[in-house]
Amino acid sequence: MLPSELLQRLDLGLEGDLPHLEEALTHPSFSNEQRGGRRVDNQRLEFLGDAVLGLCVTELLMERFPGAREGELSMMRSALVNTDALAAWARGIELGAALRVGRGAEVAGERDQTNVLADATEALVAALYLDRGFESARALSRKIAASPLAQLASGSLLGRDAKSELQERVQARGAASPRYRLMGTEGPDHDRAFLVAVEVDGQVIGTGRGRSKKLAEQAAARAALLSCAAPEPAAAASDGRAAAETLRGAPEGRGGPPSGAASSEQTVNDRGPSR
Repeated sequence: MLPSELLQRLDLGLEGDLPHLEEALTHPSFSNEQRGGRRVDNQRLEFLGDAVLGLCVTELLMERFPGAREGELSMMRSALVNTDALAAWARGIELGAALRVGRGAEVAGERDQTNVLADATEALVAALYLDRGFESARALSRKIAASPLAQLASGSLLGRDAKSELQERVQARGAASPRYRLMGTEGPDHDRAFLVAVEVDGQVIGTGRGRSKKLAEQAAARAALLSCAAPEPAAAASDGRAAAETLRGAPEGRGGPPSGAASSEQTVNDRGPSR
């Protein structure tokens, strides 16, 4: 694929020369096979692009989730810009076909390797930042994050049901299955919001709001997961009550939802994008 075709696929209205584009599309294996002259590859741009992409996605999350805490935002950002997510976007626009790779790397199939595509994605963000400024880099970053962000905001933890994920983690700690309790409703009949709390052994570990009980339960489960209150599966705790204490997160008396619980909303489903 020619670089000009790639720019068309980005659909950002980019025209004219982009001096850093070729560098962004050059894998180290290609540079290593060149003799003489200046050998450049996309590793330096990947370093810059990682920072620019991280900033743009952080800004996006701050807009979309105005009530999210620092820990929640950090976890969401990691979910949106991890290697697999970046490579998935790259495959969607066939970025690999535009890369310049060495003969050996071509034979080895490195053009479609996940880490190679993720690096190239970040390098592409850096190229736009250097050649067209921050606004172009921001526009591209939002395209990259759009699909996983939609999954995250819809109640699934990037492709996985939040309630199922939470139940697996809780049971792995030896505690009873999470229970969801309707706390109340808000708003008029035509615009009603349901408030739900998720509990483990009588302790509230997350709360959520949604246009239906189902959406509110997903939001509550996601809040517990994103707040880091629910650890990754590990050796089962010897006592269910101890497991619940582990899952509670922050102690009482520090504000926020009851019993130190995390809180979340179905932001996109309820209010729509902030912009």
